[in-house]
Formats: sequence, C-alpha cells, structure tokens
Amino acid sequence: MKQAQRHSSGFTLVEMAIVLVIIGLLLGGLLMPLSAQIEGRRISETQKALDEINQALIGFAVANGRLPCPAPATTATGAAGAGIEPAPIVAGGCANAAGVLPWATLGVSETDSWGRRYTYRVTGEFTRSVPGPTAPTCAPPTAPLYAAFALCSQGDMTILTTLGGSTVSTSVPAVVISHGKNGNGAYTSQGAQLATGADADELDNQLTAGGTSMANTTISKTPTATFDDLTSWVSPNILFNRMVTAQKLP
Repeated sequence: MKQAQRHSSGFTLVEMAIVLVIIGLLLGGLLMPLSAQIEGRRISETQKALDEINQALIGFAVANGRLPCPAPATTATGAAGAGIEPAPIVAGGCANAAGVLPWATLGVSETDSWGRRYTYRVTGEFTRSVPGPTAPTCAPPTAPLYAAFALCSQGDMTILTTLGGSTVSTSVPAVVISHGKNGNGAYTSQGAQLATGADADELDNQLTAGGTSMANTTISKTPTATFDDLTSWVSPNILFNRMVTAQKLP
C-alpha cells in the first residue's frame, strides 16, 4: 500500500507575508481617519475654549472697566507671576502690548488642546487704570468714569483672512491666538518659545522681542495648507454693548 501523503495545514512564508501586508494596509486605512478625528476634536475643543476666553475677557472688562494686560510669556508654570496680569501702567496701560493670555487672572485654561499657551495682544488704551489719569484719545462728549476707554475708542488691530488678504474686522481691542497643531511660535508651559517656522501668516501672528510684542497689528485668521492658527478676537461693538448694559459707559 502507498503511504498517504501528508499535507501541511499551515501557511507558507509567502502567504504569511501577503496576509501581513493586507493587514497593514487595512490598519493604515483605519488609522488615518482616526488621526483626522482626533485632530478635528482638538480643533473643536480649542475653538470652544477660545469662545470661553472671549467671554471671560468681556466679563473682566465689565467687572474692572478695562481689559487685562498680557501675562509674561517666559515665566514657567508654577513660578511667581505665571498666568497673572502685571499691574497696568497708570498713564498708557500695560507695559507690554503682547504676551500670553493671563489665564490665572481670567480663570481659564492655560493651554490649548495641543498643550501650548495662547498668545494675547491688547490695545493699550483699553487697559489703563480706572479712573484713568488721561482722557481717552478720541475726546468723547462725556468722559467715562468707570472705564478706561470710551465709546469712541478704537482698537489698533485688524483681522485679515491671510496676510495681505481681505479684511475680516477692524479696530479690534484684543486678540487671542492658538498656534494650532504645528505650534509654530507658540510658548510652552516652561516659558520657552517653539520654532517659528517659515509661513508668513504664522510669523505675522507670533510673539517677538522675547514674548513682549508682535510683528505688527494685522492678524491672520483663515487656515491654509501651511497655516493652522486658530484666532479669536474681542468685537468692539459687543464690548461696548456689554459695558453700556453694565452702566460702565454712558
């Protein structure tokens, strides 16, 4: 009798390699959408936080008659003064027009969903002590008694779609920026600034001079292939409306 041939029930190395390649392709296809979902959630969470920060800034103005000064960007979390607005200069407002958001003063989150601090810039006239030693520069009919600024005061920032693009908002008193996923130019909780990158819109939104200033007063808003900042600003009309409602402005 012939001995029955024995057939292996296992996979050959070639078959195993093919299976692994197929599994790798399937996992890659699943991981890419998952990564996109995570980033989408981070963007949504940061945008929600920016909305809350905007309301906190307006609430601070209603309570104190002025907008807060920027916190020092280079102070590490836990060190004295971290997240606290410095006292404003009596005559002209804050010592520095820009820095990071004074999160501790406002009672909001220190960082965005990527773990970086928010950049914050504010117009000096909106930060003077109340009552101010000098009248608002626009010389209103009635000088405000309970606010650093008047209904005719104008912010010094302009929001653009992109650098050199169309105008979104003018005379903006204050702006808050998350530097997005790539974090270019953002300050960390250790008080260090990340690499600035090369995108013109991102450079336009970043802090300069050791975290105490910004390149100019135009702020880019619309994300592009190389620009992922999220931008929020205080609308002058909404701010004035809330101040009038609170009887801080005539």
